Amino acid sequence: MKLLNAMHRLDLHLLTRIFSQGERRTVRPLARALSRSGDGYLQVLVPMLLWLLSAPYAEDFATALAVALAAERTLYWTLKNSLRRPRPQVAVPGFRSLITASDQFSFPSGHTSAAFLLATMLTLFYGGPFAVVFAWACGVAMSRVLLGVHFPGDTLAGAIMGAGSALLTAQFLGLA
Repeated sequence: MKLLNAMHRLDLHLLTRIFSQGERRTVRPLARALSRSGDGYLQVLVPMLLWLLSAPYAEDFATALAVALAAERTLYWTLKNSLRRPRPQVAVPGFRSLITASDQFSFPSGHTSAAFLLATMLTLFYGGPFAVVFAWACGVAMSRVLLGVHFPGDTLAGAIMGAGSALLTAQFLGLA
């Protein structure tokens, strides 16, 4: 129990430090744009673009991404609705997020999980140059904390879950 309390205190401390940066007017538009980019559209648009460009392995990529997303979304939904961790606005007295989240629970961050899943899958299939998408995935994770809808631990769990889902799927399909 002491470990959980220490982790929660660290999460609160990091939330306060990071969220205060999101209150800057110059940071808000970027945080909102990054957060919106993690809404799930890229998980559909990227495979379509790869197919339209006749990229190598485009069909295998689309299949692997679909399988990984199905597994990840199932795990995400199960964890979120089982653990029911309240979002910062509910859990922290006097705290107000900068946006309204689409659901009421915080753990894990679905935006972050899906972003890291896509970044990992792109890197597995297309290598080094696509590793830069991890910068975008990190931006999505940070934006969720900057906007006050997740604790940092939620996004860390989401990153691990998304990357892990991609890696396990690739291994299961014999791609890694």
